[in-house]
Amino acid sequence: MRILVVGAGAMGGYFGGRLLEAGRDVTFLVRPRRAAQLAKTGLIIRSKFGDALLSAPPTVAAEALHGPFDLILLSCKAYDLKSAADSFAPAVGKNTAILPFLNGMAHIDYLVERFGSATVLGGQCVISTTLDAEGRILHLNDMHLLSFGERDGSTPERAAAIAKELSGVKFEARLSKTILHEMWEKWVFIATAASINSLMRAMVGDIMVASGKELTLTLLAECDSIAKAHGFASTEANMKRAVSILTTPGSPFAASMLRDIENNAPIEADHVVGDLIARGQTKNTNILLLQIAYTHLKAYEARRAREAATAKAA
Repeated sequence: MRILVVGAGAMGGYFGGRLLEAGRDVTFLVRPRRAAQLAKTGLIIRSKFGDALLSAPPTVAAEALHGPFDLILLSCKAYDLKSAADSFAPAVGKNTAILPFLNGMAHIDYLVERFGSATVLGGQCVISTTLDAEGRILHLNDMHLLSFGERDGSTPERAAAIAKELSGVKFEARLSKTILHEMWEKWVFIATAASINSLMRAMVGDIMVASGKELTLTLLAECDSIAKAHGFASTEANMKRAVSILTTPGSPFAASMLRDIENNAPIEADHVVGDLIARGQTKNTNILLLQIAYTHLKAYEARRAREAATAKAA
């Protein structure tokens, strides 16, 4: 199976690297700068599950991409989705499967509209990775789960073949018959965490010190009410896990969106929070606190855009 991994950053580089390490036919679609770096240093992974140094991993530039691949792994930021799709479009054939790992659901709508419903799988992953200054991939936690499946819950030969291709490597891969439910559950958690951490500009432990537990639980309930209105209410076990992560005293946990704000970086406000609000409004759900959090995120984006324009004009 020919696999195209879009990008070789923290997430795509980790999962693609593990597949390449296991002998799978993997090619990374990368920009010239990353291609040069990989040619020089190789793809380096640092993880408690085992380090990897993959010398000169196969790469291709967008303009040199010709002919279809069997599987495309997509893990870009939401605000880069269109440009990423433009770059890998020549690799999409009639039998290609696109497996995205973005948070939320808007990307599914976009990919289905552009490439057709049969082409797009559902997928989500649980992992914490980052790139260091030298371009090495650092695996920061003890989880590296990738779950996927047909969005209608069926298990045709294609899904089974992909499951076989992803087995026997140094990450956990699971074929799911309820992938949309899993994606919604993760979305509820991510939106809650991004909203409360960004709104308070603090990690969980500090929010608990500030008596912010009830605010956190209210946000979680608002997000889950939207999922429930669309037929994807979180399971009791998943809600217990979310409550534990988001309300543990002394916890250093914080959503990556807070780190992006602190670094004055772009954020996925519209994709993670805005789209959830839009779907909630169609069901007349009560989501006032979520809307306040979204306004906070959009104000950050407006300030960042204004400061960038000012700096450019100077």
